[in-house]
Amino acid sequence: MRLSDIFPFLLALGVLVTIHELGHYLVARWCGVKILRFSVGMGKVIYSKKLGKDQTEWAISLLPLGGYVKMLDKRDEDLAIAPEDVKREFTGQSVWKRIAIVAAGPIANFILAIFVFFGIFLYGVPEPSSKIRVPVTDAAAHSVAYNAGLRQDDLVISVNGEPVSSFMQLRILIAQIGLQGDVARLTVKRAKPYGNTEQLDIDLPLGAIEEKEWNGDFTSKLGFSFAAPPAIFAKIVEGSPAAKAGLQAGDQIMAIDDVEIADGRQLVEIISTSVGKTMRFFVQRGSQGFEVDVTPKRELDRGREIWRIGTELAANPELVVQELGPLEALAKGMTTTWDSSLFTLKMMGNIVIGQVSWKNISGPITIADYAGQTSRKGLVAYLNFIALISISLGVMNLLPIPVLDGGHLLYYAVEVLMGKPLPEYVALLAQKVGVVLLMGLMAVAFFNDIVRQVS
Repeated sequence: MRLSDIFPFLLALGVLVTIHELGHYLVARWCGVKILRFSVGMGKVIYSKKLGKDQTEWAISLLPLGGYVKMLDKRDEDLAIAPEDVKREFTGQSVWKRIAIVAAGPIANFILAIFVFFGIFLYGVPEPSSKIRVPVTDAAAHSVAYNAGLRQDDLVISVNGEPVSSFMQLRILIAQIGLQGDVARLTVKRAKPYGNTEQLDIDLPLGAIEEKEWNGDFTSKLGFSFAAPPAIFAKIVEGSPAAKAGLQAGDQIMAIDDVEIADGRQLVEIISTSVGKTMRFFVQRGSQGFEVDVTPKRELDRGREIWRIGTELAANPELVVQELGPLEALAKGMTTTWDSSLFTLKMMGNIVIGQVSWKNISGPITIADYAGQTSRKGLVAYLNFIALISISLGVMNLLPIPVLDGGHLLYYAVEVLMGKPLPEYVALLAQKVGVVLLMGLMAVAFFNDIVRQVS
């Protein structure tokens, strides 16, 4: 993690905490509850200002990992409640009002995610298309994707009948299906000679992917990825093996040693594992084709031996712009938030039952690292990160763990069923258990963060 990652992390965290607590605050005000303090951050107050008829204290506190809304509550022994404020005390409200107030925080996080996705889809996001790369080397010829019938440059147009146009959509749908079943039906368009195409339905088996792998690069294990651009040189390094062989920017490599080159990624793979042997390149330059011999040069990259010829490839894959109308963008924002919430909940459940490693739990250091990485990629990537973290925060807070919003909602659900509140000693005991669980979870998250940074 870089020091420059701290600001985008704190900015994202400040936005998420503020939105979450505003949910509690606004619904509490709507229900007639008096608000004493609204704090972004925990611990000692470092700045505050009282505003409004109730003189609510708006505060910034020392520890940035959280926030809270302090309401008028008779359980606080340090508070003296004026007679005119008795009706505005939190515990005196109906159980349904208390449920609404507590649930409003996580719901606000989901609403934030919906509107961030709405803005992204409305603006239009360039993403790799759903055209896929299926390597045809000897090792990859036996991959799940190849054996199922998928081929290089197939364009996936739907998964189980759900239309897709980007690789990200394709990946998300396959992951959702894989967490529930064993086969995804892909409908693909395949190019034929003379500009024709054919449409095929291909059943892709997913049993090779373990539960813990659905949160990682599972498509590579299945044997496909998004289609890479052709093997066209964007730049030739002066004095390099490529320059000595007479290669120029704009040249396209069609084959090496009679092996057809499908794309730039295959070219890199072949060169980097060449162990320095001289290779014959078939080159297309404009309308002319010719052959040259090139001998890669050995280099060390972070202590790893690699072979290079001194070129840069055209880097951009085939892109599609996901630009939707207002209603479509809103609907897409809602479905994306819903799907991401279910996926997050499923992964949390798999961690609890041991099907996914506890090493996947991330803490603030890893999140800060991601915040910095996405902020460097641009505003859209950073906003997407904020939306996904907002969803995780909403789901996390709804877990039935005492001290979290979900724990309080569990108390109130029991109150609805029993017709009376839980005994105070039970609530206090549950709070203590919840604190221990939460501290343990935070310890695991920090430990994983440190291990990732060290390794």
